Amino acid sequence: MDGSIDKVPLSRAERHPEKAHRPDNPIPRKPEWIRVRAPNSPEYAETRRLMRQQGLATVCEEAACPNIGECWKHKHATFMIMGEICTRACAFCNVATGKPGALNPHEPANIADAVGKLGLGHVVVTSVDRDDLADGGAGHFAEVINALHRSAPTTTIEVLTPDFMRKPGAVETVVAARPDVFNHNLETVPRLYPSIRPGARYFTSLRLLARVKEIDPAMFTKSGLMVGLGETREEILQVMDDLRAADVDFLTIGQYLQPTPKHAPLDRFWTPAEFDELAAHARAKGFLMVSASPLTRSSYHAGDDFVRLRAARAAQLKT
Repeated sequence: MDGSIDKVPLSRAERHPEKAHRPDNPIPRKPEWIRVRAPNSPEYAETRRLMRQQGLATVCEEAACPNIGECWKHKHATFMIMGEICTRACAFCNVATGKPGALNPHEPANIADAVGKLGLGHVVVTSVDRDDLADGGAGHFAEVINALHRSAPTTTIEVLTPDFMRKPGAVETVVAARPDVFNHNLETVPRLYPSIRPGARYFTSLRLLARVKEIDPAMFTKSGLMVGLGETREEILQVMDDLRAADVDFLTIGQYLQPTPKHAPLDRFWTPAEFDELAAHARAKGFLMVSASPLTRSSYHAGDDFVRLRAARAAQLKT
């Protein structure tokens, strides 16, 4: 026995009670270019065991990321802090919705310990939305970042935060802890927010990204979009312009994959050629770094991308 505790998976009804009344939306068959192999490597099993042993959650599991087999084979896990229950009910997301529990005061130390055991040179830390907390969880983010700075001073840190809507001072708290990358995903175009992100506001998210640069112009900022929810090409290009106006450095674009029949219906699969076209537009608009492909996710290849992002800024400063 290794002392690890297996999680009991929640049923669909338990994970998404707010979606139970919705009609089922058939899940289309995935095209050949988006299929992935089931995870079965020894490294995957070891990473999973460590997460259980440390009592940690990952967005890789909770959001049913299609890249989990590849990433965990290389022991690259994205930590999800502040529990596994989100106070929001986004129509695209597979993370469970409900009333979260108390924060775990040992979580920062547990994450720092896991990062050391995994030997991570770059770590991504995200969270559920915690609208129930006075600061939206910003202080807990800062504690995790500080613990990582102390225990792994050479490891670069990327945070993927909630929007901290109506939480004054929250973004300032996270920036003050000095992560290397501050990521917040817009997810979709503003027209679709009422149906896809009903608890969020497009310009609140955009303003958060702009505020990070106001506080620390040198901090890298990053945001991500999904396609396949019914957006148009023109709407995506406008979002790119909005992000550049907020001086965002790095843009990720990936294909929406419908988690269950109760989630937002998939409008269509964008082709690899269309992703290449979006990437070309994004580069032309001035993003330092762009990752756009069907399987791109916010933390996919994040460590390698950060190296390229830093190199791109260095080259820009020389010109």
